[in-house]
Amino acid sequence: MRVVSGIQPTGNLHLGNYLGAIRNWVRMQDEMEQGSECLFFLADLHAISQPHDPKELASATLEMTAALVACGIDPSRSILFNQAQVPAHAELQWLLNGTARMGWLGRMTQWKDKAGKNREGQSVALFTYPVLQAADVLLYQATHVPVGEDQKQHLELARDIAQKFNNDFCEPDAPVFTLPDPIVPPDAARIMSLRDGSAKMSKSDPSEMSRINLSDDADEIMRKIKKAKTDPEALPSEAKGLDGRPEAQNLVGIYAAVSGESVDAVLARFGGQGFGAFKPALGELLVEALAPISERFRELKQDREALDAILARGAARARERGIPTLNAAYRALGLVRGAS
Repeated sequence: MRVVSGIQPTGNLHLGNYLGAIRNWVRMQDEMEQGSECLFFLADLHAISQPHDPKELASATLEMTAALVACGIDPSRSILFNQAQVPAHAELQWLLNGTARMGWLGRMTQWKDKAGKNREGQSVALFTYPVLQAADVLLYQATHVPVGEDQKQHLELARDIAQKFNNDFCEPDAPVFTLPDPIVPPDAARIMSLRDGSAKMSKSDPSEMSRINLSDDADEIMRKIKKAKTDPEALPSEAKGLDGRPEAQNLVGIYAAVSGESVDAVLARFGGQGFGAFKPALGELLVEALAPISERFRELKQDREALDAILARGAARARERGIPTLNAAYRALGLVRGAS
């Protein structure tokens, strides 16, 4: 079993990133059997598909590395690297561009959402980045890829590209690419904004009060939770009572995700109480859970040498695993290249 997954380096991780994805990465790493492995990468090549500040991207890549390690990704047990140090990602994307079809890419929901009405003004990279995503996982013969609901379509595209490439250029008994299967973590939490229960928690939200950053100290966490948007009603005694109350549902969901309890179990304890009692309890729970991560993150962020070394070692291991697939793809396409 080989698991591959990436995250764009957009600066500080927030609670939504941690509970929705990173915590499950750590669990997969910790539960890996002998002979299996996880590859986790910072998707810095994907980041240039939209306008960006080069200095901020470089800084965010190191900051995200520190955050992932602080959350529990162990570079000695998992392969942690950034795409830009493994040119095979971009090489394989170009090889796969001959197999991917314009119609496939044009149907990608995220392309439609991100491009909006000004599709002609978008970069080619934004249109073709699902092909780079396919290369990201196919390069390493990934057997499984953790995906949220918003990424299922892209993994299906990767499988389509791999299948067409294998059919067009390979012998039936000697395919170049493994078709990866999705892993949808059963308890992946969908964390919403503290200011708007209908919008996902996001770093792009201009309000710092909308999210809990993993770098926030105890005072900041308590302040943000106490000021989180709520409604005037008391908490219900069971989950169905949260219907139509997005902010209440979000805060209770956060408590359940961090404590490891069900929503009904949380409400059995707090049902009938107001947010004046629930918010301090939630804040204290978050402070206790995030304090070790925040402390480790702040330490690592100051150690540029250690972060550079982690990424360099991870990239070397990733290049070693990816080169056989890249060479096989070149050969299948009839491209002549020297030894590598």
